[in-house]
Amino acid sequence: MTTMNRPVLPDSVRTNGATPNPWWANAVVYQIYPRSFQDSNGDGIGDLKGITSRLDYIADLGVDVIWLSPVYQSPQEDNGYDISDYEAIDPIFGTMDDMDELLAEAHKRGIKVIMDLVVNHTSDEHAWFQESRDPNSSKADWYWWRPAKPGMEPGAPGAEPNEWGSYFGGSAWQYDAKRGEYFLHQYSKKQPDLNWENPQVRKAVYAMMNWWMDKGIDGFRMDVITQISKVVDKNGRLPGEAGSEIDDYPAGPEGYSSPYPFSSDGPRIDEFLQEMRREVFEKRGGYMNVGEAPGVDAARNEYITDPDHKELDMLFLFDHVGIDQGDSKWDIVKFDVRHLREQLKAQQEAVHDRGWASLFTCNHDQPRVVTRWGDDSNEENRVHSAKAFGMLIHLHRGTPYIYQGEELGMTGAHFTELSQYRDLESINAYRQRVEEAKVQSGESMMDSLALFGRDNARTPMQWDGSKYAGFTAADAKTEPWLSVNPNHVEINAAAQFDDPDSVYAFYKKLVNLRHNSAVVSAGEWALVDDDDEQVYAFTRTLTNADGTAERMLVAINLTGRHAALPKPVADLLADGVSEDRIILSTYDAIHSAKSLANGELAGWEGVVVEL
Repeated sequence: MTTMNRPVLPDSVRTNGATPNPWWANAVVYQIYPRSFQDSNGDGIGDLKGITSRLDYIADLGVDVIWLSPVYQSPQEDNGYDISDYEAIDPIFGTMDDMDELLAEAHKRGIKVIMDLVVNHTSDEHAWFQESRDPNSSKADWYWWRPAKPGMEPGAPGAEPNEWGSYFGGSAWQYDAKRGEYFLHQYSKKQPDLNWENPQVRKAVYAMMNWWMDKGIDGFRMDVITQISKVVDKNGRLPGEAGSEIDDYPAGPEGYSSPYPFSSDGPRIDEFLQEMRREVFEKRGGYMNVGEAPGVDAARNEYITDPDHKELDMLFLFDHVGIDQGDSKWDIVKFDVRHLREQLKAQQEAVHDRGWASLFTCNHDQPRVVTRWGDDSNEENRVHSAKAFGMLIHLHRGTPYIYQGEELGMTGAHFTELSQYRDLESINAYRQRVEEAKVQSGESMMDSLALFGRDNARTPMQWDGSKYAGFTAADAKTEPWLSVNPNHVEINAAAQFDDPDSVYAFYKKLVNLRHNSAVVSAGEWALVDDDDEQVYAFTRTLTNADGTAERMLVAINLTGRHAALPKPVADLLADGVSEDRIILSTYDAIHSAKSLANGELAGWEGVVVEL
């Protein structure tokens, strides 16, 4: 079932506060990482024709929207998130004709397509940046250029404008000999930040976005969009810069301070997003407008996604996927159900009256949840824990996102050597933390990479049990760009497609519930117990126009150990639960009815009960 024939929520059912209800209020999004999805020409890299060839699989799953990670022309320093030409397709992914074909074939199946867009920064090979290197160019201030510290030789160690470090390691400033100044890059040195303070930059970005919308795409997912506004003093100086009225924070153990507090959810972000809405989306219909939101908390999410404020439809927040990380991304903290509940509760309650939530645990930057928080040590636990976390995310209020392979219960890569990684962030982090700053041992860092490294999500899609998992031909002369997970022999789409007990079949049920149950897609969310160490339980309630209410209970044991039902949950079920009241179970209705009768849930057992 896709957007062409699924039920649309009537306006009598409140969603994000808009009238009429947006089409995406009961939609499900499927993210594709093109490089790793399907290789059609045997070069070891996934491509657009490969995606088109798998559209029937995506349609069968029932999702409504494809989110396509970047396929624009790029030097591929950061796997396409460094764009050198926004209006061209990178040859490794195909041609613009291939893109047009993908759009047409997706739309033919009732599937919308939104494109990943990176406008916080470009590639240093983009024509805009190359022009900006000339201080006399009309684009001279399209990027954040700054001179060396007063009294220091440009390019010399320590002459950087302030002490900011890049999230990818090293300084956030790169010296350019041609211009004789430094440019800011929060990410790779080949990803210079655009200066959104310049209205000409914004105008050029909006023109490009309109070009794509006119071409027929259905919207954008915008990468780190809440980092486009930086904190500056009244003279335009950044914190810590010579003469700035704003102090920087002290440098950390790796030798750098962070731009994050001054470059995330900055002072002009609402203004910029409202302007973007006016210039690109205001007169259009049927689109979807999503932002990745570093630095944005639940309360700000409500403001930005409130339709009255005319900014974005929804945001990706990250508080909940940081609960197992310490002061650094690479500090491992034990997973705690209570901490996850606390963060998701804040997100749900913030949009109780207005705005909307994005629901996810996995994407191209987040490792596979079944390895991270679940249990992939054996097949039974992998299947049950994959279903448990799927149930958790899809039964909350908001729009669920499935990352390719999540619907199969794909696991982390389990790499053991640094040479196996391709991700720039992971490789640079190892070098900086282990070899340069010496703040983490090599063994500890490899453990961190195995849990948090982005390549865990980027191993090729596992279509079947053949040599390269069906991602590329088994006799292809070129191996996949990143190693295929050896467990593809057991974990693959072909093995699960017709199995009614598979993770894939379970995800189809989740998508179907989202489409066909207004309680799931728009019902009120309320926590049942806020302190249990194993069971995460909540209710969904929808009050009808005649005053009657539809209500369901969701109770999930997010551990591999048997768990007693929390008392508030047991009280709701005091009259007993028959099998026909069990809407969905990570086991089956018979098993869950017995579990509930005994006042318990088995390891990774989740159940949705009609109340």
